[in-house]
Amino acid sequence: MGRTTRLVAAWAATALLAVGLPTAGASAAQAPPRVDLRVLVVDDGGPAVEAIRTELETAGTPYTAVDLKDPGRPRIDEAFLSDTVDGRPRAKYQGVVLPNDNPFGDGSAEMAAVAGYEKRFGIRQVDAYTYARPAVGLTSVHAGTLDGQTAQVTAEGAAGPFGYLRKNVPFEDNDSAVGESYGYLAVPLDRQADGATYTSYLDAPVPGQSRRGSLAGQYTHDGRSELVITFVYNRHQSQFKLLSRGIVEWLTQGIHLGAARNYFAIHVDDVFGSDDRWDSRLNCTPGDVDCPPGTPTDNDPIRMTAADAQHAAQWSREHGLTLDLAFNGGGSEGYKEAHAGSDPLAQQLVSDQGAFRWIDHTYNHPFIGCVQDTSVVPWKCATDPLGRIRWTSRATITAQIGDNRGWAARQGLAVDKDELVTGEHSGLKTLPQQRDDNPELAPALTQAGVSWLASDSSREREQRPVGPSLTVPRYPMNVFYNAGKATEQVDEYNWLYTRKSDGGSGLCEGSATTTCLKEPLPSSTGYADYIVPLESRIAMGHVLANDPRPHFIHQSNLAEERIGYQALEKILADYRALFADNAPLVNLRMRDIGTELRKRATWAAAVKAGTVSAHRTGSEITVSAPAGVDVTATLPTGTVQVQGSGRIPFGTAYAGLHSGWATPAAGQGTLVLALPDGTGTPRTLSGKATRVQAPATALPVPRGVSTRVPYGPGDRDRR
Repeated sequence: MGRTTRLVAAWAATALLAVGLPTAGASAAQAPPRVDLRVLVVDDGGPAVEAIRTELETAGTPYTAVDLKDPGRPRIDEAFLSDTVDGRPRAKYQGVVLPNDNPFGDGSAEMAAVAGYEKRFGIRQVDAYTYARPAVGLTSVHAGTLDGQTAQVTAEGAAGPFGYLRKNVPFEDNDSAVGESYGYLAVPLDRQADGATYTSYLDAPVPGQSRRGSLAGQYTHDGRSELVITFVYNRHQSQFKLLSRGIVEWLTQGIHLGAARNYFAIHVDDVFGSDDRWDSRLNCTPGDVDCPPGTPTDNDPIRMTAADAQHAAQWSREHGLTLDLAFNGGGSEGYKEAHAGSDPLAQQLVSDQGAFRWIDHTYNHPFIGCVQDTSVVPWKCATDPLGRIRWTSRATITAQIGDNRGWAARQGLAVDKDELVTGEHSGLKTLPQQRDDNPELAPALTQAGVSWLASDSSREREQRPVGPSLTVPRYPMNVFYNAGKATEQVDEYNWLYTRKSDGGSGLCEGSATTTCLKEPLPSSTGYADYIVPLESRIAMGHVLANDPRPHFIHQSNLAEERIGYQALEKILADYRALFADNAPLVNLRMRDIGTELRKRATWAAAVKAGTVSAHRTGSEITVSAPAGVDVTATLPTGTVQVQGSGRIPFGTAYAGLHSGWATPAAGQGTLVLALPDGTGTPRTLSGKATRVQAPATALPVPRGVSTRVPYGPGDRDRR
């Protein structure tokens, strides 16, 4: 009786379109109500609500938060939730997020108002984390830690809100000494209240039993629907990130402002150049600024070969991931000077150029910030006799950009002149030595017509303007530029991330951003067994966070033992094991990533300022936003944008819906979208809500459920 496929079948038939139908007692001719596209978030300060709120914010979905701990908060009553606009009933919120199924207390007038509102307008409710108890149609059969367990999306969940997932939802277990996830495995009541049903969307094996228990599902009762989640989580944990899209789509019934996709792009720096090699005896990199003055610089630099180039093109085709190659043409010319005028690597890459995307990385990869004084370690900015910082000249910067473009043109290499990656992201401020951008950088970018400038997200996470350009922050992967072999990578990793007592540098001791390894990694297995899984987990965290920022490695990582591919293949394999084919990785080039970040920032500012509004009336959605602000939304397949008497398709397909950006047609002050035929009409019902009982006590939250990122040694910019 408790488990049913009726609701799931209805969901699948309407493809998330149906918002609810009038009941038999409602007039068929009754005008549909207006439903504002905004979510109400009732916040108790716990990690589960914060996680959902962060998901809404990241996607660009407007919401109103009510802080339960604020004594001056508004009271949630009928007037707070609804009113009448132009003679039409208005629901002010399209969905309600509560900390649990009743955070207000037994017999609360506020909970009764919420229940009545949901029933009247067909609004859904997410219980962010609640007990498995009869009030939500469940009986708990096990309570405890879920660390390291693998839950599974049920057939009903796959046919419903979680159809973008392959099946498995692993729960993290990053530290065996810390309880990171706690939850209740439950089964539906043997006898539900009249008309009530519970449909499980996510379950896991019950310890010591042959049956499975639900962790998330839909409880429909008394004309209302709740998504009941019986495990606690935080916004950083992968199990939440895997489910977050489905939670929001269930709540909004697949119709909301904002959008989320899974992005992954990989930039390969220093192509055609060579990279200095780590010296395990000196514990530094001869030829680079981390070695003391006077250190010999001849250390067998690492450079790709023609065979490496062939492998890169083949790998890209086989794995369906286009690599972005940031190139230094001067590296090829220097190689030819030393090798009888021939560079097989350049010949091979140019012949296979269509397999890649190409980015100007300057001709010789110089540091174009302040003039570096390398007589000390760490280096410092050189100064003139008056103590003023000496800067790389504008002429030098423009020559480096122009010479590299000219070299590419002579090779017939297709390059987007809008994009630039400077050597070591130089020219931009580099703390602690260089506190400001090189003042000659912005004029040089103007002269060269650069619109998108790569930056290091570990230094500056947010996009910002630099003269005519906007930055595109990139994530440095902890696969070092000065390592062509796994043993070199592990040796340097151990030096950086172990204590002095273990033979390391001790830099990790007392660091606010980096933790030390418990013990040095084994030279032969440390890379594959520890570094690769960790780098995959860190990168996957970015992918699952709706973050389009690219990652970067170096050409040295595709040479010799080609260690970079191991990390990339782990990321791709992990992703494809988790996500269905309808939610592929989105692989954008640099300018498109920059454009996406710019649009998001503009949209977020407008939403925060309260200058964006949207509502749905029947099958029509109307969005108002300031001029110049692109609108982002996620809507059912078949939605069209109305442009005067014409209509154009909205968005592109992703995860079972359509999402994208749109702007009003010329002469239109608002954006008008028409939902496809068959989309249900928000219902208007009458009747009082039933009495709702609050949870008896506070729900347990394990100490491991926090807002910190539970990673080990962090990523670090290595050129």
